[in-house]
Amino acid sequence: MVLKLFQSAMTVRRIAWGLAVFLISVFLTPLAGADARADVPNQGEGAVIFAYGRFGEDQYTSTSIGLDQFEQHLAELSGGGYAVLPLTVILDALRGGSPLPDRAVALTIDDAHRSAYQEAFPRLRQAGLPFTLFVASDPIDAGAESHMTWTQVREMARAGATIGALPAAGLSMPQRAPRENAADLTRGVERIEAELGVRPTLLAYPFGSHSLAARDLARRQGFTAAVTQSSGVAHARSDMLALPRFFMNESFGGIDRFRLAASALPLQVADVTPAEPMLVQNPPSVGFTVMGGLNDLDRHGLDRLACFVSGQGRTGLERLDDNRVELRIAEEMPPGRTRLNCTLPAADGRWRWFGMQFLVPEQPAQ
Repeated sequence: MVLKLFQSAMTVRRIAWGLAVFLISVFLTPLAGADARADVPNQGEGAVIFAYGRFGEDQYTSTSIGLDQFEQHLAELSGGGYAVLPLTVILDALRGGSPLPDRAVALTIDDAHRSAYQEAFPRLRQAGLPFTLFVASDPIDAGAESHMTWTQVREMARAGATIGALPAAGLSMPQRAPRENAADLTRGVERIEAELGVRPTLLAYPFGSHSLAARDLARRQGFTAAVTQSSGVAHARSDMLALPRFFMNESFGGIDRFRLAASALPLQVADVTPAEPMLVQNPPSVGFTVMGGLNDLDRHGLDRLACFVSGQGRTGLERLDDNRVELRIAEEMPPGRTRLNCTLPAADGRWRWFGMQFLVPEQPAQ
């Protein structure tokens, strides 16, 4: 009975927000310059996508969120001021150029760990919040105690969760042979389709690690969108096969950081170098051009742009012209994943955010 009520609530919520996005797209342009209607959500510039892995598994602090932290997140999102939407609704709006409500948020869970079913699912169900579950099929097929069963995945799907895919083995893609990645993606998609009757079109890169080759493979295999773990805000100019997400764990899942990320605005950039996230040169020569969409306050404050490299802190930067920025990263990045985050103060205490995740190969690429 509870499951049926949750499924009905999720369906109503999805229809309502889909209708709201449509109505905004139809009526917002004629209303430009007029007073905003009180019953129409404010137009936002993009959407924040949150990523979770494990829940309450304290032995995995880098991939697990504390249950008390997660409950604080859900209370914050349920307390007003946010529009928690299915990821598919957000992606449709971004592709179609339709405006989104201000502070639009999507929730995603990676890997289908057992704790996602035991701990996250009941809390999300009680809060009535939509979410996307990305599934790696091999551990489920192997009956791993750490992972959900197909019956549990189907229960989530029937309750309204969107099901996306990871490569079947859940292994990082950039340094694997192309044929191995292709086989893993094919197997993962086919297993999900066989178990759920729906072919997934959304992909999560394991650990957020991706490369130009991985993105091209995702495109060729028919995925319409893919998500990383680079911090930032998705917007209409985002690469749909390398969408940013804020990953939440015990170390970086405090409520203050959550609120900061949930209210973030996009820092739109172009001509990003290096284009390849898997580094050949270390330290990399990083540069980007800040695009339009900033208000006067942001533009006059571009000199307040700050960039940080994990493990190194704030890095030097140089403005080559009004909007072109190049970073001066002095130290080499260690083998494995390293994050770069650039933030710019905006109005109302909010921050514009752009991030990149680099991968330094631990061994020569195959």
